[in-house]
Amino acid sequence: MGRIMEKELQELKDKLLRLGALVESQVERSVTSLVERDNMLAASVIDTDHEVNRLEVEIDEDCILLLALRHPEASDLRFVTTAMKIVTDLERMGDLAVDISERALEINEEPLLKPYIDIPRMARAARQMLKDALDAFVNKDAALARKVTESDDYVDNLNHQIFRELLLFMLEDPHTISRAIRISYVSKYLERIADHATNIAEMVVYLVEGKIIRHMDKA
Repeated sequence: MGRIMEKELQELKDKLLRLGALVESQVERSVTSLVERDNMLAASVIDTDHEVNRLEVEIDEDCILLLALRHPEASDLRFVTTAMKIVTDLERMGDLAVDISERALEINEEPLLKPYIDIPRMARAARQMLKDALDAFVNKDAALARKVTESDDYVDNLNHQIFRELLLFMLEDPHTISRAIRISYVSKYLERIADHATNIAEMVVYLVEGKIIRHMDKA
């Protein structure tokens, strides 16, 4: 039974990492579709969403079967319940990448408002947070997970900076309002992606230390 359980837990971990890699790719491609005004790339991100949803359902079902048939205890139980929460955050991040792609399709139909500088910075930071959170999960690295939670402020600050810049555009020229609002949506979606990465990191701390750090100081 022990060897079977170990094999099934490893398969669960592998599927989670596959889903994480897919979502990370979606986020990268969605922002690239905006920056490079590539509608075909945006459409491909939207088309990939069904694969994210399929993997989410499959992982959920695997977790439920593990709980029902193997009755995991202690750290294995924490691992399975944490995986169920992580997969929900990953699926929502995939949805947000689709939202970015949909806004890109709209924005790309209009003249460029301004060069994209902070949006790609936000995307890189959010993707790094996701990568580090998943690495922390795989390696049970609570220190790396805590570092992810600390990175969230950087993304939040960029989101506020982008909003302030867009507000100036709208005040100076009402013709920019529709474009500025859509770009602000993209910024907000990236900020929420970073929030979900933070959620995953907080769950890793729980997995490793059995300590809930949500709504607490990160020290």
